[in-house]
Amino acid sequence: MGLNKKEMASYGIGAVGKDMVYMFCASYILYYYQDILGVSAIAMGIILMAARVFDAFNDPVMGVIVAKTRTRWGKFRPWLFVGTALNAVVLYLMFAAPPALNGSGLVAYAAVTYILWGVTYTMMDIPYWSMIPAFTEGGRERENMSTMARSCAGAGSAIVTVITMQCVYLLGNGNEYTGFKWFALIISILFFVSILITCVNIKEKSTVNVESVSVKQMFKALVQNDQAVAVVVTIVLINASVYITSNLVIYFFKYDFGGADWYNGYTLFNTFGGAVQILSMMVLFPLLRKLMNTMKIFYVSFAMAITGYIVLLILVFTSMSSVFVLFIPAFFIFAANGMLLVLTTIFLANTVDYGELKNNRRDESVIFSMQTFVVKLASGVAALVVSICLSLSHLSSNTDADAAVTTGGSVAGLRMTMTVIPIIGLIIALIYFHKKYILTDKKMEEITKGIKERRN
Repeated sequence: MGLNKKEMASYGIGAVGKDMVYMFCASYILYYYQDILGVSAIAMGIILMAARVFDAFNDPVMGVIVAKTRTRWGKFRPWLFVGTALNAVVLYLMFAAPPALNGSGLVAYAAVTYILWGVTYTMMDIPYWSMIPAFTEGGRERENMSTMARSCAGAGSAIVTVITMQCVYLLGNGNEYTGFKWFALIISILFFVSILITCVNIKEKSTVNVESVSVKQMFKALVQNDQAVAVVVTIVLINASVYITSNLVIYFFKYDFGGADWYNGYTLFNTFGGAVQILSMMVLFPLLRKLMNTMKIFYVSFAMAITGYIVLLILVFTSMSSVFVLFIPAFFIFAANGMLLVLTTIFLANTVDYGELKNNRRDESVIFSMQTFVVKLASGVAALVVSICLSLSHLSSNTDADAAVTTGGSVAGLRMTMTVIPIIGLIIALIYFHKKYILTDKKMEEITKGIKERRN
């Protein structure tokens, strides 16, 4: 029995709330602690990267726990609900740092809350994405579900990117510290409500009940799934490249391009980019899907992204004065990123079927725990690169924007980091994926047929 509209809508609403929270944290945690509270950029970079190393152990273990869970509500929804409730609380605390804290105390507070945020986000993110193979069949139904979920997730990311700074200035009456605290509270509440809707309306329809295995066996199964490894490495490279740019864009507008009312230009740029990303997932991807297979769309997306970054590299070293000029590279980069988000989810879901046929075990939670880990790892790598860039460029809350532009050295490093490094990362990802990934549409049809024959 296929999915009904209520189930699809409920799952999509959860994706909106989930990625609103993730993008809010990924895009603004460094800015909040480094530029507003004055924590050293290098200290924050180390904290964010260390948290990702911790996730290397935490995320797969959480995947095992989810896989072993057996309750009257299924194995996914209990963790989805509990993880969301805890994560919403931690998110608010993270952006409501006590004003009395400073120095090492503030660094410790940032480290503890950020690590707790990562742990609790894992608790809900793994079961959320693991549900796709559990309540969809392979092929077009899963592809459509993944596309819809990623489109909704993209919408959540875009919404936060567009409205954050405007809301922060509005809620705080110009005080960024106060504005971030109240905005974090609003986002936390919306997040909890959206996932609650998902928990109420989504149930597992079909999955393979497997014998509980040890953590060691799970790691072994993951390593044996070479296609899952190929996809997660590609995701790290793509996301790290994109996150480097997205983390630096706010500094680009504040210290290089925007002027006194820089956040208006920043908001306009993100509004355009967010709209393009959503439309690429909801309109461009389905349109291209009618003309070509997923592999070809994947390569087209890479070509678009690299082209966009090259154009951006050229533009940032010209004397442009209009934000609308930046819409040209933004169109290629955001459109490509939207389609790549959909495609990597589809490819990762396909590796679950591949692993079942190859290893005779269906490890949804373990495979998708790697997606959670690698996305956070990518944000950690990006944050470390960005923190080094900010430190070397001497950009912080104490930096005068006009002086930064006049000296040239500060903004030159910023411009190079947000363009050249992503280009290199995307090229490496493209070469690696082309050599390693073999699950074409034709191959997946064979795998689906083989699984059905085995089950029968």
